[in-house]
Amino acid sequence: MKCLVTGGTGFIGSNIALHLQDEGHQVIITGNESEQYLSTFKGKHLHPSFIGIDWDAIGKVDVLFHQAALNDTRNLDRNEMLRANVESAKKLFQYVIDQGCKRIVFASSTAVYGRHPAPYKENATPFDLNTPYAESKKLVEDYAAKLAKEHPEVKLIGLRYCNVYGPRENHKGKRATMIYQFAQQMLQGNPRMFEFGEQRRDYVYVKDVVSANMLAARAKESCVVNCGSGMPTTFNDIVKHLNAVLNLNRKPEYMQNPFKGNYQDHTECDMSCARDLIGFVPKFDILAGIKDYYKSGFLVPLKQ
Repeated sequence: MKCLVTGGTGFIGSNIALHLQDEGHQVIITGNESEQYLSTFKGKHLHPSFIGIDWDAIGKVDVLFHQAALNDTRNLDRNEMLRANVESAKKLFQYVIDQGCKRIVFASSTAVYGRHPAPYKENATPFDLNTPYAESKKLVEDYAAKLAKEHPEVKLIGLRYCNVYGPRENHKGKRATMIYQFAQQMLQGNPRMFEFGEQRRDYVYVKDVVSANMLAARAKESCVVNCGSGMPTTFNDIVKHLNAVLNLNRKPEYMQNPFKGNYQDHTECDMSCARDLIGFVPKFDILAGIKDYYKSGFLVPLKQ
C-alpha cells in the first residue's frame, strides 16, 4: 500500500510514518528536520514540508494520513490559520482524490468543542469555535463532509485528537504535553502547576492514536470521531505516576492561575462513536502509557 503522511516529521505524523514502514508499506512524508529527524525512515521525504509541496512527486496514493497543520492554538492570526490549515487541506484532498485515492484520514481536534462542558460528544451543537485554530479544524471537517457527499466512493475520516502524549513530542517545547513538561521539571526539582493540581485532562497515548489512524483507514463510512482515552487524569496524579516511574519523590508547587475563567479545567472524550464507527478502543491507561513512554527513552534519559 502506498501512503502519504503529511506532517511526517511532526509528533503524531512521525509515529504514523514509522509504523507504516514497519508494516511494510510504501511511505511518502512531508515535513522538515527541525522537528523529528527520522534516521531509520527509508521512504520518500518531500521538502520543504507541506507548504510548497511538489505535487508531481506524489502521484496516486492508496491512503492519505493528513497530519500537517499550523497547530499553535494561541495564534490569533485568522487569515494565516485558515490559509495554512484549510486552504492547503482543500487543495491536498482534491488532488489525491483526482489521482484515485479512496481513503483519507485527517487530524482534527477537540478544540472544536471550546468551552463546551465535558465529556465531549461528536454531535455537540453549536460548536464553540473560540479560536482561529478551532475554526480551521471545523472548516476542514465541513469540507471533508462535502467531499464525502460528492465522492461516495471515497472514505474521509476525521480524528478529533485530545491531549496526545508520547515519544517524539520533545521538539514541541511549551506546546508539549504537561506529562513531558512535568517530567523535565522533576529531573531538576519540584514541578509547578496552577492551584491546586486538580485540573483534569484526557490524555491519550500516541501508540493508541496510531492504532486509531490505522483503523480509520479501513473504516466503512466517512465520519468524524473523538480520539482520546475517555479517562481524564489530574495533574496531581500525573506527578504521582511520574514519581513512581522515575523513582523520584517530587511534590507539586502550586501557583495562581492567571488565566482563570478562560482556562479548561476538564477535558474528556466520549469514546462510544469511535468504538462503534471505526472499532477504536484505547489500550493504554495513563500509567501504562507513561511506563511505555519512559522505556522509549524519549521522556527522560534512561538510567544505565
